Amino acid sequence: MALPKYMRLKGHRTFNYIHKNSKKYHGKLMTFKVARSNLEILSSHKPKNKSNKFRVAIAISKKVSKKAVERNKLRRILQAWLLTNIQKINTHKPCWLIVNLKNVDFCNDKKSILEEFQNLMFKSDLIK
Repeated sequence: MALPKYMRLKGHRTFNYIHKNSKKYHGKLMTFKVARSNLEILSSHKPKNKSNKFRVAIAISKKVSKKAVERNKLRRILQAWLLTNIQKINTHKPCWLIVNLKNVDFCNDKKSILEEFQNLMFKSDLIK
């Protein structure tokens, strides 16, 4: 279950903007970079939906796992949590988020990853 196109971030200008203008939240397993949305940057991609919505990018390095299957499994777990909870609560701010998983040996513990993801979502005030 992948994120819908209207929720995904793309383009190097978008990522450069987030890296420069973001507020960072650090956890044991991952970091969040949250920036205010900027629709002018997305204009080069000609988005059909020009609304100021919450957009996400989940980056998982090869240092976390050498196998793409495991990295994709982690990405799908986080995306599924986002889809169910963002649509349920629907009090998200118009901002952009990059999630970076850290290089920590956690042996694919789904529960701890989801706990930290949820804690950082609350800590960053993306969900209340």
